[in-house]
Amino acid sequence: MSRDLTPARIEALVAALNVVMPAAHPADATLHHFFRAHPELGAQDRAFVADAVYGALRRVVWLQSIVPLNSGLRLALAILLRIQGRSVRDLQHHCQRPDDVSWLESLRRLPPPDTLPLQADLPEWVVERLLPMYTPEQVLALGRALQAPATLDLRVNTQLAERDPVLQSLRDQGLEAEPTPFSPIGIRLRGRPSIQRLPQFTQGLVEVQDEGSQLLGFLVGPRRRDMVVDFCAGAGGKTLLLGALMHNQGRVYAFDVSERRLNKLKPRLKRSGLSNLNPVLISDETDGRVRRLAGKIDRVLVDAPCSGLGTLRRNPDLKLRQTPASIDELVAKQAAILHAAAALVKPGGRLVYATCSFLAEENDRQADHFVQTHPGFSPVHCGGLLEAQQIPLPMGERLYLWPQQHETDGFFAAVWERHPS
Repeated sequence: MSRDLTPARIEALVAALNVVMPAAHPADATLHHFFRAHPELGAQDRAFVADAVYGALRRVVWLQSIVPLNSGLRLALAILLRIQGRSVRDLQHHCQRPDDVSWLESLRRLPPPDTLPLQADLPEWVVERLLPMYTPEQVLALGRALQAPATLDLRVNTQLAERDPVLQSLRDQGLEAEPTPFSPIGIRLRGRPSIQRLPQFTQGLVEVQDEGSQLLGFLVGPRRRDMVVDFCAGAGGKTLLLGALMHNQGRVYAFDVSERRLNKLKPRLKRSGLSNLNPVLISDETDGRVRRLAGKIDRVLVDAPCSGLGTLRRNPDLKLRQTPASIDELVAKQAAILHAAAALVKPGGRLVYATCSFLAEENDRQADHFVQTHPGFSPVHCGGLLEAQQIPLPMGERLYLWPQQHETDGFFAAVWERHPS
C-alpha cells in the first residue's frame, strides 16, 4: 500500500470533493473554507487533497463520463486511478463495497476518450461554438493546453524596481525564474514557491499577474499626465500596472461594483508606493460618478466581466459553472458596460475592450457590434501598438492570446480611438 494513501487522506479527499464538485462557488474559495474548517489537516494533507481536486477539475468533462461527480468514495478512487495513475493494488485497501475492486479493474481497462469534447475536456456546448472558427485539431490543442497547470507570472512594479535586478534576486534565492518572452516587465517562475513570503512581494517589488494581463496595460498605453479609467477594476491588478506605467502621475480611477473586490486593492496599493490611484465603488455602469466623467478621459480600459474560459488552467471549475444561459447574460452586460465606457472617452482618446475568453460572442462579435453602433470610434491596430513599444509579439488588428501558443491565459482585446471633435 502506498504510504501517502492513508485512510484519513482518502476521507479528507472525499469530503473535499463533496463540497467542491457541486460548483456552487469558485473552487479555490470553497477549498480555502474547507481547509479552514479542517485544521487537523497538515500541509502535506492539504497538498494531497488540492492536487487531487484540481487534477479532477482539469479533466472533469471526461471524468463525469465515467463516474458520477456525486459518488463520494468512488469518485475519489477514480481520480486516483485514472488521473493520478495509482494502481488498483494500492487502492483496493480503501474499497468499501463488495464490488469496488472489480469496478476499479473495469475502470482501469477503459479505453482513452474518443470524442473531441472528452479529449479536449471542454463542455460539448463550448466545442460546438469553437468548431465554426477552428479546426478540430486546433480545438484539441487548446483543450489540452488548458488542462495543464498555469505558470506563475509576476509583474515587476516599475515604480519601485527594474526587472533585471529583481530577476537576479529571485535566482539568488534559488528560484527558477526567467523573463517573460513578451512583457518587458514580467517574470515567470517555475514550480510552486510561496509568493506571499518572498521579500520582493512583501516590499511591493512584484505582483502576481499573468503575462497576457500585463500586455493589456501596454495596449492602453497611458501617458504620464493622463486621466485613465479602469472600468471593471476588480482587485486592481491592471489598475496598479496602469499607475506604474504613468510613473505615479496623472490619475487612474478604479471603478467596480463590488466593495469586496475593491477592498482587496487596498493592501496591494499600500505595497505599490503609488498615489495616483482612486478606487471608486459604483452601483452600475450608469452611476452618476461615471457620468460625471463623460468626455473627459484619455484612456479607458474595459476588462469586461466574462466567462473566464481563457483562465481554465487556473480556474478549471468554470467548466462546471458556466452555461450557455450564463454566457448570454454576460454578453448583454458586456455590451452595456462597453457603451457606458465609450461615453467617457475624450476626442482623440483610446478605448480598450478585453476579455479572458475565447468565445466569439464575447470577443469578435462584441467588438463588431461596437463598431457598427459607435461610428465615432475607429479601430487601432493592436500589433502596431505593441511593435511601437518594442514588444516582440506579432499580432493583427485585434489581440488574441492562446495558452498553447503564447503560454499565457486566453485573452482577447480590441482597441479604438475616438475621432477628434
